[in-house]
Amino acid sequence: MNLINKLATVIFVILIISACNNKKNDPVIETNISTDTIAIQAKPKEESIEGIYKTQHEADNSDDCDISVEITKVKDGYIYFLKTKTRKVKGKISITTEKSGEKYVTLDGIKWDEYEGDISDENDSISKITSKKLEIPVGIDATYVKDTLTIENYGNSMNSYTKISECERKYIQLIKK
Repeated sequence: MNLINKLATVIFVILIISACNNKKNDPVIETNISTDTIAIQAKPKEESIEGIYKTQHEADNSDDCDISVEITKVKDGYIYFLKTKTRKVKGKISITTEKSGEKYVTLDGIKWDEYEGDISDENDSISKITSKKLEIPVGIDATYVKDTLTIENYGNSMNSYTKISECERKYIQLIKK
């Protein structure tokens, strides 16, 4: 029996070696690829701005800043629905990308709550300042970075404004849910 096992092993090894050496050589067929073919390079998947964005509670901030923005894709762009404690606003969104790659989202149609203008270059008399009627801007800009919208909510003493008075935060961060 031991002799039969040795003989079977030797035959098996010979078959494997001969199978590896007796491969058919498949002929290589060269085809001419026409010059009108186009190589398509897939674009990296662009992140979608569409979704629901909400403020987060901050432990070091006692204000109640409950703001949400729902962004929806429509045929000709994007629309938003802003909800705060005191108002609900719908409108279109404008998206711009700077040369540096920074993305800005503008919530069109939202009137700022307060605007006193840039007073850093005022050299005129007080009567001239009071006669100048400032128009309150419309549209709230936000930077967009990785599922977060950030709104600079108010200015300083040289450029006094408040965009959303329902929230006392300097920077309102709306994070995608």
